Amino acid sequence: MRKLVLLTLIIMLPALYSVASAEQKYGPREFADSDKWTAIVAAYEPEINAIDGAFDKIESAKIDETIIIKGVKYQLGTYKGQRVIIFTTGISVVNAALTIQMALDYFPIDTVVMMGIAGAVNPIFEPGDIAIPERWYYHDESVYVNPDPQNEGAYVLPGYYEAASNRHKERAKIDANAPKYKNFGYQFPREVAIVKEGIASPQKMPYFTVSDNLLALAKKALMNVDTIKMPSGKPIKISIGGNGVTGSVFVDSAKYRMWLQDVFNAQVTEMESAAVGQVCFINNVDWIVIRSVSDLAGGQKGQNDENVFNAIASGTGTKLMMALLDEIVSAKAKDIK
Repeated sequence: MRKLVLLTLIIMLPALYSVASAEQKYGPREFADSDKWTAIVAAYEPEINAIDGAFDKIESAKIDETIIIKGVKYQLGTYKGQRVIIFTTGISVVNAALTIQMALDYFPIDTVVMMGIAGAVNPIFEPGDIAIPERWYYHDESVYVNPDPQNEGAYVLPGYYEAASNRHKERAKIDANAPKYKNFGYQFPREVAIVKEGIASPQKMPYFTVSDNLLALAKKALMNVDTIKMPSGKPIKISIGGNGVTGSVFVDSAKYRMWLQDVFNAQVTEMESAAVGQVCFINNVDWIVIRSVSDLAGGQKGQNDENVFNAIASGTGTKLMMALLDEIVSAKAKDIK
């Protein structure tokens, strides 16, 4: 009898294992739509310090728990009764993409608000001024090529680049926001290809557009916020709309700055926002980025002053960010009702 039972179990084991395997779930957690959070994000210390300082001064802002996952510190709390999470991405395109995707996998986030500093590409900006671009482009996604030994001033481009160039030209005919691509010496622009559920094959993206609802709330916040001033008392400029550019380099070159104006019609340049936008776009999460000017990206005379103005710029940006957060909380409260 015992032999028969043992034999039966042995026969059943593969079937039991198959059922268990079929029921195994892979991938990130799924969260209910009823309890989604707003992520408040910065890249590095001066920026997050300004955000933490603002939260400390507001009675309706509270951090309930701080946890660390894979080295990233997450502050979990509430703002005016609604759930928020605060964390830093780290500086750079790679760090921004990594930490945003991890946060979306770990926590029930439906809105990402990033605040930080940037270099001014548009010469109208001075340190402390704020830009909230509508679109974000990668400026250094490119191919580096050799000069053409048979043709002075020309370059030897890879075979695929002609087709890419033709595609860029065709898009420019129908999209007023398409970059006006040209090379910067041996650097020839190209575009990142993204994959997303519902897209059959990798799709080239010239830029990522912030969420319409958050851009509208930013405009509302600008109307309602008190005048934001520098420590000297000088009111700052605030621009909503236009283009921002992201790359894996700290831009401090007057010539390259002019190239960014010509190709992308850029307002500001920095090192994270397009990556944040790409991740949010792929995950269907609302997003927006506030950038406060800390330097002139090479447009200055002499040494770059980013280290002088980073804390001040973080402070002006945080004031507008808190006004935007008020609008987001109000809008979410209406949705719940």
